[in-house]
Amino acid sequence: MKTYERISNQQRILDGMEKVHDKLIEFKRKMKSELVIIHDNKIIHIKP
Repeated sequence: MKTYERISNQQRILDGMEKVHDKLIEFKRKMKSELVIIHDNKIIHIKP
């Protein structure tokens, strides 16, 4: 199996996506709205 090095831009993008994910969850909890995700090819609605 090959190993790949992440260049700094790729790491910055991944860090930014993780930050957006955390903010989305925080926003959904604050607004008391459902979070919709896909898990095992099924759509799941998570209520706060």
